[in-house]
Amino acid sequence: MPTSFNEQVIEEFRANEGRVGGPFEGGDLLLLTTTGARSGTERTTPLGYVRHGDALLLVGSNLGGPHHPAWYHNLLAHPVVRVEVGTRTFQALAVPAEGARRDELFAHAVRQAPGYGGYQARTTRTLPVVVLERAEPDGWEARPVVTLADKLMEVHTWLRGQLRQVRAEADAHFAARAAHQGPGEPPAPGLGLQIRQRCLAFCQALEFHHVSEDDHLFPGIARHHPRLTATFDRLREEHRTIARVQSELAALLDGIGIADPQRFRTELDAMSKELNAHLDYEEESILPLLADVPWPPAPPARPAEATG
Repeated sequence: MPTSFNEQVIEEFRANEGRVGGPFEGGDLLLLTTTGARSGTERTTPLGYVRHGDALLLVGSNLGGPHHPAWYHNLLAHPVVRVEVGTRTFQALAVPAEGARRDELFAHAVRQAPGYGGYQARTTRTLPVVVLERAEPDGWEARPVVTLADKLMEVHTWLRGQLRQVRAEADAHFAARAAHQGPGEPPAPGLGLQIRQRCLAFCQALEFHHVSEDDHLFPGIARHHPRLTATFDRLREEHRTIARVQSELAALLDGIGIADPQRFRTELDAMSKELNAHLDYEEESILPLLADVPWPPAPPARPAEATG
């Protein structure tokens, strides 16, 4: 099967530390890996980008076509993306800009790369502008991870930090709504999509974490510590309870522009309380058993070759 144009660009990018020739020569190019909204399969796309301070901006131009590009729909469904720039690879939270901020960032993008203005002129849709933000919550500090206990605590700390940041961003959103004065409707929620994307990233990470525990971690420990069967049964039941609460919160976020602040905070407080109690119990019950398990796990030993 012949190699597609995108695949050729990706191969050249990775073979030459982010430099490519042809129509992209000398331009700012990155590789964006998203998770398919329907398929769940990873897709890598070469894209031009624009710098705005420390942030990277992507414009969903689709060459001025009538529909948003597939990668944009993917990141709305799965906000955490992988980005390759030069020789660097990192995770980012993809957040579409809204309202006046979107207009400001698009104007900046056009000043840096005028072709985006031409693409906007070709279509009636508003070209989305996506900001690639740090996937980690504010204040995140990476710590050494040498055991499975360290890894579990890293995940728990990330989840707690994401939940705190969702609350802080929600409070900022509701404060801006409350401060609106004068005639007319309040301005479009500047943090609506940002909160949605961060909360979605949090919920998806939490779900993946719980599935990994239920399917792999807990059964592995239970084989050696059958006395913990009741503990694991309780943790699995808590996983189902938290999944229900986070589903209700996600539904609430769909209408954050008109959400009642008190109801939103009540739901978020309930989720925070249950999640933190669950994480506390899990750490108390399981961490001591994982303190001597190395991370990452050692590769399986190669079988000895037969000798004649």
